[in-house]
Amino acid sequence: MKVRNISSLKFRLPEFLLVIFMLISGVFLACTSGSFIINFKKIGFSILSVAQKGVYIVVSSVQNTVGAVRELTALKRDYDELAKKLENYEQMRRTNAEIRKENEQLKEQLGFIETVEQESFPANIISRDIDKPHALLTIDRGSVNGINKNMPVIAYQNGDIGLVGKIVEVGKFTSTVMPIYNIDCIISARIQNTRDIGLVSGLGGNNQILSMKYIKKRVLDELHYGDVIVTSGENGNYMRNMPIGTISEIRTIDYDSSLDITIAPIIDFSRLETVIVVDQKSKAVEE
Repeated sequence: MKVRNISSLKFRLPEFLLVIFMLISGVFLACTSGSFIINFKKIGFSILSVAQKGVYIVVSSVQNTVGAVRELTALKRDYDELAKKLENYEQMRRTNAEIRKENEQLKEQLGFIETVEQESFPANIISRDIDKPHALLTIDRGSVNGINKNMPVIAYQNGDIGLVGKIVEVGKFTSTVMPIYNIDCIISARIQNTRDIGLVSGLGGNNQILSMKYIKKRVLDELHYGDVIVTSGENGNYMRNMPIGTISEIRTIDYDSSLDITIAPIIDFSRLETVIVVDQKSKAVEE
């Protein structure tokens, strides 16, 4: 086996050298005849041009990418600024709308105050316990503003005037109001149409409905849903004929000689923001 490989190599090597020699001879022959001339300078320039073009493409791509990133960053910054301006504008628009609404309410309230004979003190509700049986309201007026205990509190809402409650506690800068739906609130009241007198009391529920007692069954046929209930003015706790609410339900109880009447307050307490405290004694003092 080894002898055959060596003889095979010896036979193939001369052939390989012959082929190489023939190739070299052909190249030299072509060069001397002018038919094949290698321009190394031109080849170098072409290679350099290709390299430069490649570098230019790479650099341009990088520059374009960097430019695009910068442009996106600028657009993002502009977008954020516009979004912030839009948010500020919306907030300002809402604030202006609220201010206009407050001004309208204040103007309406002040217009009503001018019609009240007694001295009156407009106030804002700053806190409330609306769902509790012994619910109370807190207003931003106190003794320094002339508020005293047991002063009646009314409100002018959506063109309607109604009773809110009375002052039960007075601080220097704030006061506490017991609203008419408080379970401890009892008001001497009349049915406006029939002039029958009874007692209106709060039920302390979150629906804020009221109850009227001591109206005799004999007047049942004279009563209607929607009849207005007003203060009687007796006992001096509230002014006379101040609207409290309207009849929403009438029930008869077999063992009771009086009707069980449910009253819906004139004032929507869930939307009440401002009230008016009335000094009933101011008129008597002026006289």
